Amino acid sequence: MSSAPAAGGGGGGGGGGGAPSPSAVTPTADGGGSAAAPLSRYESQKRRDWNTFLQYLKNHKPPLTLGRCSGAHVIEFLKYLDQFGKTKVHGAGCPYFGHPNPPAPCACLLKQAWGSLDALIGRLRAAYEENGGRPESNPFGARAVRIYLREVKESQSKARGMPYEKKKRKRGVTVRATPGSSNIQAVEAGSVDVSGMITAATPSTSTL
Repeated sequence: MSSAPAAGGGGGGGGGGGAPSPSAVTPTADGGGSAAAPLSRYESQKRRDWNTFLQYLKNHKPPLTLGRCSGAHVIEFLKYLDQFGKTKVHGAGCPYFGHPNPPAPCACLLKQAWGSLDALIGRLRAAYEENGGRPESNPFGARAVRIYLREVKESQSKARGMPYEKKKRKRGVTVRATPGSSNIQAVEAGSVDVSGMITAATPSTSTL
């Protein structure tokens, strides 16, 4: 398989694939032109990741079209990115397997960190649909990809001795006032805004 630029992915390493196109010029009401607002860091990274993936498909042997891309191809792409990783993942035979702070260097390979891959898939999944792809055929949301990411998470957690803890759900409180009394009772259920109206608490979601 031919080489393609590495996709960016948080702390996992790898550069962007292809420079973003210049900002578009939006005409104003008076007939003039003004530069569009610059992309956010997330949007810029998402564009670079998308361009990198398209380049990967182009360099694939044999060449692969986006329409024929499946979850298996996405997993193949993630494994390809490991060569650009910066996270030491100890093998089962390494004396430092499961050691969070190895006292000395070892010959184990560097790979992409699970968190970087998880964030990358999130961006590519969004980019796929933003570029005309149908949600039901999104290869980045395939069950096989979710299973692969979970396996990477579990294996890296054991190898590095650093368990990934699930994010705790945030629980708000409902403020209930007793008529004729200044006492306020707080109970778990929701959150109160500044106007005193009770709004439903939105629980935080945990990643894979």
